[in-house]
Amino acid sequence: MQFEYTPRNSGRSAVTDAATFRVERLRQGAFDDAPQSDITHLIDRSYRYHSSQELRWHIAERLGTSPAAIHLTATGRRDPRFSRQP
Repeated sequence: MQFEYTPRNSGRSAVTDAATFRVERLRQGAFDDAPQSDITHLIDRSYRYHSSQELRWHIAERLGTSPAAIHLTATGRRDPRFSRQP
């Protein structure tokens, strides 16, 4: 499953002192000429993610699938730390 997300800088974590981001928008990719669907409502937009991998795990848990089945692309941000995939 292909997803696009728009991250928003959320500062540094008080616990890990690492950069975090919140998801402004999450869309499922278009398939078979169907339009993209906004599924932002499925996640907690106030949660401060440390990585795109953490976001993948969260989406997989919500959809009841494996994190390996989730493919993410960041939009609207150039920081590679938030768009890397394992």
